[in-house]
Amino acid sequence: MSDAGTPGGDVYEWYQRGLQLLTRGDPAAAATLLARAAEVEPGSRSLLEALARAQYDAGRYLEAIGTFRELITRNPTDDYAQFGLGLAASRAGDLDLAAEHLALAVAMRPELGHYSRALRGVRARRTRGTA
Repeated sequence: MSDAGTPGGDVYEWYQRGLQLLTRGDPAAAATLLARAAEVEPGSRSLLEALARAQYDAGRYLEAIGTFRELITRNPTDDYAQFGLGLAASRAGDLDLAAEHLALAVAMRPELGHYSRALRGVRARRTRGTA
């Protein structure tokens, strides 16, 4: 980090370090670094996706929902962003929002079993009335 608290290197290096932190099991540090990179390059889809994943893995579900929503705003047919928003909403306890976005992800990519399993799980939780 520089004296002003800005990480050294360029945005691509921040992105690469953020992915490494995420892979090594430090999602909170990854989210911090990737958020800084996304401030500098707000139009980068790759940065936003990595940031959303890091926020989710760090248990920052409301932040992840916001970041996945930004991805969906840019591309409503992004099945991974729909899936991620659904998972984050499920973890945040918003089962209606979770079911909506997981259903969209399943509709877009019905061949992905983990999408269908996540949707079934959320629907079962809704039926039982448990968050």
